[in-house]
Amino acid sequence: METDIKLRQESPSDYIEIANAIIDTYEAVPYSNHKEQEMVDRLRKSEAFVPQLSIVAHDAQGTIAGHILLTKIEIKNKGEVYEALALAPLSVRPAYQNKGLGARLVLESHRIAKSLGYNYIVVLGISNYYPKFGYQFTSKYDINLPIKIAEQNALIISLNGSNFLDITGGTVIYSKEFFGDNQ
Repeated sequence: METDIKLRQESPSDYIEIANAIIDTYEAVPYSNHKEQEMVDRLRKSEAFVPQLSIVAHDAQGTIAGHILLTKIEIKNKGEVYEALALAPLSVRPAYQNKGLGARLVLESHRIAKSLGYNYIVVLGISNYYPKFGYQFTSKYDINLPIKIAEQNALIISLNGSNFLDITGGTVIYSKEFFGDNQ
């Protein structure tokens, strides 16, 4: 089944099915607010949106099996502003989970982000999933987030092998659309 899955940039005709895939993915996740699809809609309409970094995975019949979205954020440090990305959400429908599809979406998003010149990606995610791609805890670099989150769920990766010196001690600034009214 996995070899039949293709990845591509989303198109407007995918929006409803992407929302359904997100709902299916997070339906049984206890820490979810079950509004991830609303966040995606807000971000699509924002200046933070990067069309090439909204990627769908679809099967041979065209059914959306998964989706990943990376949007622009900033990391401010010592008077400097560094452009970065936020990974959220990563969605894989339950029937397609544990088959490597999430990994394919993450790695493809990294490849495209790097080709677009981005150096850093921040994710608020599962601590035992993202480190296998090279993500490290933001706390290791004293990178501050605008929300209260468990230390093990705030991670960052450098796509170019940077040592994080420029952003150590910095603060992540999300677009207002990322959290919506909850920020």
